[in-house]
Amino acid sequence: MKAKFVDGLNFIMKVGRPSRSWNALLLVFSYLLSRITRSPIHWGQPISLSFEPTTSCNLRCPECPSGLRSFTRSTGMLDGSLFKNVMEAQKSTLSYLLFYFQGEPYLHPEFLQLVKEASKRKIYTATSTNAHYLSEEVAKNTIESGLDRLIISIDGTSQETYEAYRVGGKLQKVIDGTRNIIKWKRQLKSSTPHIIFQFLVVKPNEHQIDEVYQLADELGVDEVLLKTAQIYDHKNGSPLIPDSDKYSRYKKQADGTYSIKSMLLNHCWKMWHSSVITWDGKVVPCCFDKDAHHVLGEVEGSSFKEIWKSEPYRQFRKSLLKSRSEIEMCKNCTEGTTVWA
Repeated sequence: MKAKFVDGLNFIMKVGRPSRSWNALLLVFSYLLSRITRSPIHWGQPISLSFEPTTSCNLRCPECPSGLRSFTRSTGMLDGSLFKNVMEAQKSTLSYLLFYFQGEPYLHPEFLQLVKEASKRKIYTATSTNAHYLSEEVAKNTIESGLDRLIISIDGTSQETYEAYRVGGKLQKVIDGTRNIIKWKRQLKSSTPHIIFQFLVVKPNEHQIDEVYQLADELGVDEVLLKTAQIYDHKNGSPLIPDSDKYSRYKKQADGTYSIKSMLLNHCWKMWHSSVITWDGKVVPCCFDKDAHHVLGEVEGSSFKEIWKSEPYRQFRKSLLKSRSEIEMCKNCTEGTTVWA
């Protein structure tokens, strides 16, 4: 609880700057007004951005486009100058920056330098990793970068269950990398990053939920998050869908097929407060557009502020308010499906 409090206070201090607080209020009011009027009224700049360091990944997870090597878009590394230009333009209103979309962030050779650039601008920074590259040196550099939140994917407490989803991965590397981070966090007397074990609940590992909490406690991890798994072709079922209804995004129908449990309402807060930028500068609506089918602009040729207020963005928000079910990527949307336990 203490670690959560410290992390929350850290975030509030960065959001609480006058220009950022005012911007957040503008976003909230325009979003609520849009829901009432069913019109895409939008004020302010995003409080959250996701940058994709790379689409490259060392693992082959079965429900991940990076793991499956199934992208139609090209693979590459985020250019540092492109990143800095956006950061400098958005620093007065941006509160939260996630260094993740697809791929493994630590494969980017300048990843931690990018984190430092955001940290210098007092922006809350986070990333998600499979923790296979957290050597002693990289762990130390991670602490020194100022990273605020580190999400470590650990989808099993034994090698057999871990590799059932994290194909090609080694659980011991995850544990060793976690130990390195915690060691250097303590040695450097740093309150950051807030370390989270993220456990993607699938059928092969659902019996190990209690064990991951125990492992996190033994290692000194700050928090455990249980996450439900997205299954692309879920209609006819999948060996990954858990038996426990609590940890599944899908429900079984009378005819034996599966459907997503969450309701698809005609609004989405993400379209008002956040955006995603791919490694090559394409701006897409959210993290569900993994293959960048809805490109709303490119920061290489114009400023992010222009794209955020552009007609394509306005039309996309309008389509959400009209009929979200007609947008393919929204049909398997997980808004609100993280399991808090």
